[in-house]
Amino acid sequence: MSKMKKRVKANRGTTRKVLRYVGRYWGYLSLSLLFAVVVVALTLYVPILVGEAIDCIIGPKEVDFERVFSLLTEICVMLAGTALAQWLMSVCNNRIAYCVVRDIRKEAIRKIQRVPLSYIDSHPYGDIVSRVIADVDQFADGLILGFTQFFTGVLTIVGTLGFMFALNWKIAIAVVVVTPLSLFVAKYIAGKTYALFKKQSEVRGEQTAYIDEMISNQKVVQAFSHEDESLEKFDEINERYGKCSVSAIFFSSITNPSTRFVNNIVYAIVALLGAISVIAGTGFTVGNLNSFLSYANQYTKPFNEISGVAA
Repeated sequence: MSKMKKRVKANRGTTRKVLRYVGRYWGYLSLSLLFAVVVVALTLYVPILVGEAIDCIIGPKEVDFERVFSLLTEICVMLAGTALAQWLMSVCNNRIAYCVVRDIRKEAIRKIQRVPLSYIDSHPYGDIVSRVIADVDQFADGLILGFTQFFTGVLTIVGTLGFMFALNWKIAIAVVVVTPLSLFVAKYIAGKTYALFKKQSEVRGEQTAYIDEMISNQKVVQAFSHEDESLEKFDEINERYGKCSVSAIFFSSITNPSTRFVNNIVYAIVALLGAISVIAGTGFTVGNLNSFLSYANQYTKPFNEISGVAA
């Protein structure tokens, strides 16, 4: 079996385990999904109102102040509702993440108490501690981001596509064709960062184990005058950890700018095609163009967020 197939099989197994843990809290999960729907629905409705408001003030001496103030009031109510729903969704997601982390740590401690002593002796203490504490914390951060951005991201993509095709199907096709390029860029970079973060985790465990060993056996180290050798070895491990961390963070940090560059190209294409449609008098108004630009921006945003989590 090739390394790629082994990795895919391991990822599927990990995903099933995560879903098993998350499934215990289906109530919070359902609420989170409900609030995600509310957030996306209200967020996508606001550009329509803004576009209508722009069309109400576009002509000289033809400003419909009554309609504009009515739309502004409606927009404020929608934004307040969006903020409240987003906060409630975050509460649910945090609750799910930290309950899952609590369960994982409990099972990890039970597992450690049952494993043979040969396992404990053959694995550095620091590596085990690092997996239970640092790795689980990192998993919690990813789980919170994953829930928040996955739910809203999928709904936003579907919703914005519907609105864009309703406004102008030709420009919408151009957006759909160009945007996936950002995912290919993110996938390429994520493949590079995976090995680096894995190496970083391994070296961090080695470092934690060595620190624990030196502190526990400080008197023995001093008795045999081994301080200089211990410092040299620690410096060597610390230097390797620094290099791994810098490389991993660097490659991970260029994911978002790379995808944003592609998405800015999409935004420019929409602005150009939309302006041409407005000038040509096809019935595509300035307000429609403003709404379309907002939807194009919202459509590409989930790709940035999802690629950021993946990297």
